[in-house]
Amino acid sequence: MTSTAQAPQPGTRTTHPEHLGHVIFIAAAAAMGGFLFGYDSSVINGAVEAVRDRYDIGSAALAQVIAIALIGCAVGAATAGRIADRIGRIRCMQIAAVLFTVSAVGSAMPFTLWDLALWRVVGGFAIGMASVIGPAYIAEVAPPAYRGRLGSFQQAAIVVGIAVSQLVNWGLLNAAGGDQRGKLMGLEAWQVMLGVMVVPAVLYGLLSFAIPESPRFLISVGKHERARQILAEVEGGDADLDARVAEIESAMQSEEKSSFKDLLGGGFFFKPIVWIGIGLSVFQQFVGINVAFYYSSTLWQSVGVDPTDSFFYSFTTSIINIVGTVIAMIFVDRVGRKPLALIGSVGMAVGLALEAWAFSHDLVDGKLPSTPGWVALIAAHVFVLFFALSWGVVVWVMLGEMFPNRIRAAALGVAAAAQWIANWAITASFPSLADWNLAGTYVIYTVFAALSVPFVMKFVTETKGKSLEEMG
Repeated sequence: MTSTAQAPQPGTRTTHPEHLGHVIFIAAAAAMGGFLFGYDSSVINGAVEAVRDRYDIGSAALAQVIAIALIGCAVGAATAGRIADRIGRIRCMQIAAVLFTVSAVGSAMPFTLWDLALWRVVGGFAIGMASVIGPAYIAEVAPPAYRGRLGSFQQAAIVVGIAVSQLVNWGLLNAAGGDQRGKLMGLEAWQVMLGVMVVPAVLYGLLSFAIPESPRFLISVGKHERARQILAEVEGGDADLDARVAEIESAMQSEEKSSFKDLLGGGFFFKPIVWIGIGLSVFQQFVGINVAFYYSSTLWQSVGVDPTDSFFYSFTTSIINIVGTVIAMIFVDRVGRKPLALIGSVGMAVGLALEAWAFSHDLVDGKLPSTPGWVALIAAHVFVLFFALSWGVVVWVMLGEMFPNRIRAAALGVAAAAQWIANWAITASFPSLADWNLAGTYVIYTVFAALSVPFVMKFVTETKGKSLEEMG
């Protein structure tokens, strides 16, 4: 989730912290929640086939176990803001760390399929909390001169978490002799994959004790002196601390609490701008990006790739995801949101169409023929690259900017909810669709990528260089 911070008064924008390294440590520690977000959401990739085999379930039931975490994500995201406003940002992080830890232990040692699903929901709730509290905390603690760069830590941490989870899965699979159900440390390999998340979860919890509470929260509960101390730490001794405290208090008092009813009107239930936000969220998911992170190992194995190689390809895809994210962070303020989205849509459509073509070939001895096999592999990486350098970053940036101030919070909540629902729909449907027709499934994703081009051209307004007040 994107948090919108109030603009500082003239003079504070150029204030530099005396100990920049300390500020970077604070932001990096908070972004560990993003790392766990990425790690937990994609680590299941390494366990899909083992879960199917161990519990002897079909594609539909398997999909529900994989996708059910997204229900927890939605609930966690919806409630994190209120929890953080009541007990503080740091306590919220600590709760998420505990839930991540419990989820990792429970998922590693499930008794039955239903309790594996339960632990997935618990982990999903923690993901939802982390998706909200990390960016909000960083925006509130970061000095104005560094807010943009420090805020990007969250997205960077997510994609690094995805990559690390795939690397760990690949290493553990090799240690188990290429068998997801091979024995490691007294457990099956897939159980160890899910349990390893205990390590970053505990680290996240420990780091939360080493960073300060948000000055904004402290001021909201009357702890002004502690807020001044933290502002001095992160903005430097030259900052006018009394003025900064007064500024934050004034901003909090003038904020309007937007409600769901403020989004209504303009025909078709919601205001047009809300529908555009929902459209961006839905298109971001309906191109099938999370298939690449939840099911890629299963996908490659289904067309004859060796399990160990399939895990390695999942890792290389996640590295491409990091590269694309860095490209987006560099160019989103230079090229603009709309051009970047259009470039990404075209690139994704090409990559997905090539995958659909490759998967349309009949398997020979259980494998894709050489040429279609290489086309499928390269096209998958092209698709992820173009998604990462465009829609992966641009949508979240635009959702934080595009709505008028008076409805921003509520509209962002609706758009984010639409994104979780769309994510669930794609995640839950892929195994059954792939059983039906893998090439046809990728044709569907290609159509959505192609349709996103006229959607962006007609309905999306460029927000680059505009102040939030200019949004209406």
